[in-house]
Amino acid sequence: MPIKFISFLLFTSLVATVSTLYTEVTNDSPLLEINQTTNGKNLNKEIEGEIIQDPYKIMVEWNDLAPYFTVPAKYEGKKGNFKDPFIFNDKSRVTTLDDWKIRRKEILDSWHKLMGEWPDLIVKTNFEILETVNKPDYIKKRIRFEWIPGQMTEGYLLLPYEANNRPAVVTVYYEPETAIGEGKPDRDFALQLVKRGFVTLSIGTTETSNAKTYSLYYPDIDHSTVQPLSLMAYAAANAWHLLADMKEVNKDKIGIMGHSYGGKWAMFASCLFENFAAAAWSDPGIVFDQVRPNINYWEPYYLGYHPRPRRERGVPTKDNPARGLYPQLIKEGKDLHELHVLMAPRPFLVSGGEEDGENRWIPLNYSLKANSFYGYKDRVGMSNRPDHSPNPESNKIIYNFFEYFLAQ
Repeated sequence: MPIKFISFLLFTSLVATVSTLYTEVTNDSPLLEINQTTNGKNLNKEIEGEIIQDPYKIMVEWNDLAPYFTVPAKYEGKKGNFKDPFIFNDKSRVTTLDDWKIRRKEILDSWHKLMGEWPDLIVKTNFEILETVNKPDYIKKRIRFEWIPGQMTEGYLLLPYEANNRPAVVTVYYEPETAIGEGKPDRDFALQLVKRGFVTLSIGTTETSNAKTYSLYYPDIDHSTVQPLSLMAYAAANAWHLLADMKEVNKDKIGIMGHSYGGKWAMFASCLFENFAAAAWSDPGIVFDQVRPNINYWEPYYLGYHPRPRRERGVPTKDNPARGLYPQLIKEGKDLHELHVLMAPRPFLVSGGEEDGENRWIPLNYSLKANSFYGYKDRVGMSNRPDHSPNPESNKIIYNFFEYFLAQ
C-alpha cells in the first residue's frame, strides 16, 4: 500500500476522533464534561442500574465562574457606611502587604477578645466508626468524635472509593443528615460533592437543634465563655484537623460550606480559622441587619449569648432588646465585613438568596481590597437567586467553585 495513502488514512482517522471528542464537550453550563468513550461505549460505571460518573472527567473553566467574581458596575468601588478595616487601632492606614498582615492579626485578636477566647484546638482527633455502608459510588461512615472539650458529636464521613490525597469539604447544618441526602431537597451538599470526587464530612448540632437551644456552648449552656457562633467555628476547626490527619485527604485543600444557619457557621469558621482553603456561604446574611428576622445574629445562640432565661426570639425591640455581646458590637460600629477580609487571599463564594442580594457587593468590596494586597483580583464571588432556599442552579455554581479552586 502506498505510503501517501496510509498517511491519508491515518489523518482522516485522527480528524474523525477529534471531531467525536469535540462533539462530546457541552458548553451549556459552567461544568464541562468530556464523556470517555471507546468504540462508542461509555466508560462511566454502571452499578445496580445507577450510572456512576467519573469525577476526574469533570473540568471547570474559569470563564464559567468569572461572571460571579465580577462586581456589577453600579457597586464597583462603593464603600457604604461600613467602618474601614484598613485603619489600625492607632489610626494609621494600611498601605502594604506587610501592613495588612499586622492589621489582619489586630482584627482577628479583637474579635476573639470580644467573643471569648477559644479552648485549645483538638489537633489529634480520634474518631470512632459506628457504621459503614458501601454505596455504589462512595463509602458512608457514621462516626463519633470530640468536637469541643468533653463533648462528642456524630457525623457522616463520605469517601470516594480508593480515595487518596483528595480535596475535602466540611458541611455544617442543624444536623448532619440533610447534607448526605436525608433531608430537604437541594441541601445534599456532602452527597453531591463526594460524587464529584471530594471527601466530605457532614456535621450538625443535632442535640441543641432538637432542644431548640441551637448552637454550641462551652463549658455549658448557662456558663458559656465563648459566643456560641464562635464556638461553632471552633468545632469546625477541630473537624478540619480530623480530616487533615487522614491519608485520603489533602490537608491543603479542605473547604467548608453551609446554608442559612450553616452559612453563618461556615462563614465564621472560614474567617476565624485560616486553614480552610476555600469557603461557600449560602444566604446567611453576610452583614448585620437589624430589621430582617433571618439575619438574627442578636439571638443568644449566635452573638447575643446570655444565661437563661432567654429573651423572646425575634427582631430586637424596646420591650425585647438584644442582650449580651451583640448590642456592644452595634454600638462600636463593628460589622461582619471585618471578618470577611480575614479570608484573603483564600477564595470564597457567597451563594446569595433572599437575605444576600446583589447589594452585598458593597461590603464585599473590602474583601476585594484585602486580596489586592496579595495581587489577587478573582478570589471574592457572589451568585444571586430570588429565594432563600438553594436550588440546583445555585448549587451547581458552588460545586464548580470548589472543583475549580480545590480539585484542579
